[in-house]
Amino acid sequence: MNVLLIDDEQAMLTALSQLLSRIEGVVIVGMVRSRAEAVAFAHQHVVDLVFIDIKIAEDSGLTLALELRKMNADLNIVFVTSHKEFALDAFDAYPLDYIVKPISRKRLEETVARGRAEKFGSGNADRSKRLTVASLGSLQISSEQGDPLKWMSRKSQELFAYLLLCRGNRASKVRILEDIFHDREGKNSELYLNTALYQLRRTLSTHGMKAILVSDREHYQMSLELIKIDFIEFEERLSAFHTIDENNEEAALALEKMYTGDLFEDKPYSWALAESERLSDAYEAFAKRLVKWLLENNQIRQAVQISKRLVRRNELDEEANMLLMQGFAASKDRLALQLQYKQYEALLKQELDIQPSEELAEWYGRL
Repeated sequence: MNVLLIDDEQAMLTALSQLLSRIEGVVIVGMVRSRAEAVAFAHQHVVDLVFIDIKIAEDSGLTLALELRKMNADLNIVFVTSHKEFALDAFDAYPLDYIVKPISRKRLEETVARGRAEKFGSGNADRSKRLTVASLGSLQISSEQGDPLKWMSRKSQELFAYLLLCRGNRASKVRILEDIFHDREGKNSELYLNTALYQLRRTLSTHGMKAILVSDREHYQMSLELIKIDFIEFEERLSAFHTIDENNEEAALALEKMYTGDLFEDKPYSWALAESERLSDAYEAFAKRLVKWLLENNQIRQAVQISKRLVRRNELDEEANMLLMQGFAASKDRLALQLQYKQYEALLKQELDIQPSEELAEWYGRL
């Protein structure tokens, strides 16, 4: 559940975010300190639940709540305040709850559970992931039962992938038309977009997920709470690896294996190229860090396996080639080392008409 916090006191935002972050299923998508920031944020992001202070500097939290409600009729609102006297007025905004400070974690858990039940229904099935997206290497979307989704058209599948890449944020109609329907002209392109949108909603409806896709005249938005997405999970797990050591070695190896290919690799989605390259660079940087750690800790076989994958991804990458050769040297495989160097040397000459760097040539010469 995507949660937005609005309070003009930074200390209160920090305290509330710490309590909420311990509740399963809560994703704090933003913390803002003014009405203007709140409205701008709600225009750009998917928000399921908002915690609002009744008093926000010179602004009224009640007025802001009504404004946000006009933008999103399904938005759940929780007032958090030190002022009991505003309780009656607050209910003009049909809030989910009205919490008087100090706030307990138990009360927050009850409020969040009620908000989740109202939005997604009660029961374990509604709280679990209903779709699984495998997008690294190929694009495959499966239902809870493991069956592949049946798409009514290629464009409806592409629109789904496009909204996935928006990560729950709003996408403008103009941008979608330019990125996905650029081969159509004028009103014809809008007709194709509306058709793809209708088809996408039909597909989602078969899994009880029609409500995750919302739109107005100029924007489209898809909530990702009920979707397990591999490229998002990869990045989230990657962000935790500030260092690699014996305590997280197994997790690091599992994460490297998780990257089975580039984003939407089997699809001709030109609009995804920049994001694909960014994720690719992040993977390669991590994999090289992991190989260096494995070599330093005498885990040669695994280091060589990962290095081979890096070289297959980019045969001209000198760092990847050198790591692979270092693995061969550490395993005392002289023949494999010589063969790898000669192949790399020949490839550089053929493709770029250059020689290996002085550093690599000197290192190889010493061996």
